[in-house]
Amino acid sequence: MHRVRFRDPAGSVRTGEWRDGELRFGGDSYAPEEVELLAPTEPTKIVCVGLNYADHAAERNKDVPTRPLLFLKPPNTVASHGDTITLPAGKERIDHEAELGVVIGEQCRNVAEEDAMDVVDGFTCVNDISNRDDQDLEQNWVRGKAFDNSCPLGPVVASPEDVPEDARVQLRVNGEVRQESSRDQFIFSVPELVAEITTYLTLEPGDVIITGTPSGVAPLEDGDTVEVEIEGIGTLEHDVRIP
Repeated sequence: MHRVRFRDPAGSVRTGEWRDGELRFGGDSYAPEEVELLAPTEPTKIVCVGLNYADHAAERNKDVPTRPLLFLKPPNTVASHGDTITLPAGKERIDHEAELGVVIGEQCRNVAEEDAMDVVDGFTCVNDISNRDDQDLEQNWVRGKAFDNSCPLGPVVASPEDVPEDARVQLRVNGEVRQESSRDQFIFSVPELVAEITTYLTLEPGDVIITGTPSGVAPLEDGDTVEVEIEGIGTLEHDVRIP
């Protein structure tokens, strides 16, 4: 199943199903262009995993980590499918990063690796937009990673069984493929990440773990259209504006 959040023509926020090209809720069906699509979850926090593909570690001239490299994005970073995202002005390099997002289904702490998928509600597409100018100058990455609307996600939450273990991850800018890899290239798997993160943090329903990006990150420019497509989920699309 593909779960979607949207604002219907009357202005009410609904959580329904996206099936056969239609959004369905309470016996009513809508075409996507009839409604305002919203981010499919409202996380209290987004736990991010850095350098979870060896090829991306290499292109960033970093060592492959021996344990998951974790950082946070707060809720102000969330943006939705179809949004136009205004990036910070005056920066030399703000990159795209295609990622698989893991949406948590229940409050959890100290989850064993073998039980990790029991707390996963589903998967979504994410673009972890990264301000390299500031990220490379600071240790906590607030300026680099936590600026407004720097985490577009959606358009749906797909059930875990819909997303293959080797699901293809692809990012396109203006139709040109920039990043392409597979979920099976992770250094740390989804169960490993859930177990490690919940050793330290309580995760809440709707929280998101974003699992790292493959090689091919590159700068965004004013007017770009970005598409993140993940097999079994669909395509997240947004535009970029640089003032």
